[in-house]
Amino acid sequence: MSTPSPAVTVLRTEARLFGREPGALFWVMLSPTLLLVILGGLVPSFREVSGDLGGRRVIDVYVPVAVLFALIMAGIQAMPPVLSGYRERGILRRMSTTPVRPGALLTAQFALHAAASLVSSALVIAVGRIAFDVALPENLAGYLLALLLAVACGLALGSAVCAVSRTQKIATAVGSAVFFPTMFTAGVWVPVQAMPDTLQRIVGLTPLGAASEALDSAASGDWPGWAALGVMALWTVLLTGASVRWFRWE
Repeated sequence: MSTPSPAVTVLRTEARLFGREPGALFWVMLSPTLLLVILGGLVPSFREVSGDLGGRRVIDVYVPVAVLFALIMAGIQAMPPVLSGYRERGILRRMSTTPVRPGALLTAQFALHAAASLVSSALVIAVGRIAFDVALPENLAGYLLALLLAVACGLALGSAVCAVSRTQKIATAVGSAVFFPTMFTAGVWVPVQAMPDTLQRIVGLTPLGAASEALDSAASGDWPGWAALGVMALWTVLLTGASVRWFRWE
């Protein structure tokens, strides 16, 4: 039997550690679906057709919002404190002297949080369909493309938060400061589709605002706008470049 590579071993170890964190599992995997259930179950008007939303219900547009909420929790709230904690405790520096390079740990963290985001997204879509009869994404290919770009953008944003945070406490503070603006631009408090036109255009230039627009378009059957996809791709490149430039192993 062949011996697993160091990268695979690190991934397995990090997966076990991630599974032992009930807080992270709840906020990333379950809270987005819980948010959808609470809003759809306790606010009757969310289940009524709205003329302001083109004949759709508020709960229909909140499914993509809940998907983005999962990405926010994984990329901004969950991942940066973990990586900053590893650096603060000298784990990344010690790993650099072993056959297991620190990059393997970073890759494992990215992979785990991306997978958790995608599983959470699938759960949101399934519960939306079963509990509230929300239509499944009509343009599946466009939806998957927008979702993958949104995941990449969210993790790149989280990487930038980690890169500028020397300690775990700073990462938590910076992540909290970024958390609330991203919640607004994702449409958690007010759906982007219900915002005034000028505000929609401004929000559409942000990572999560563009993701909300792209996911909503694909869910309605249209191909995500190339402008929204381009904004997400550009933010991913810029944030990744900033992370690489500013990140320190110790």
